[in-house]
Amino acid sequence: MPSAIDHVRTGLAVALGTAFTWIGIQHFVDVNWFVPIVPAILGWPEFWVYVSGAAEILLGLGLILPSTRARAGRWTARFLLLVYWANLNMWVNDIPIDGQTFSTPAHIARALAQIGMIAVALFIAQSQPIEKEEE
Repeated sequence: MPSAIDHVRTGLAVALGTAFTWIGIQHFVDVNWFVPIVPAILGWPEFWVYVSGAAEILLGLGLILPSTRARAGRWTARFLLLVYWANLNMWVNDIPIDGQTFSTPAHIARALAQIGMIAVALFIAQSQPIEKEEE
């Protein structure tokens, strides 16, 4: 029988997975919103927006599906570490989004949110398949 922790883990996985899937879709719907924060050294910002969007959709679906949840949790933590580069680029280079730049406290809040999401992803990664009870 699933414990309370299992239910919390499932709820977080579905919530984070849904958010990741939605944000990933936004990478395709509004490419130009994401383009400015792609680090210039990478070149081809639209390509990286599409790649990261596809990754977010796959990770989101992986978090939602119980059979792939643990693996998706581990990969989501890695992904969040990797894409923080874009947030850091936005902070260091004071890149505006929708014509506005973020304050230092807002960037710190974003960094803390990223750390929180990594912690949640690692918590989700501890998911165990739910075994069916014998009748």
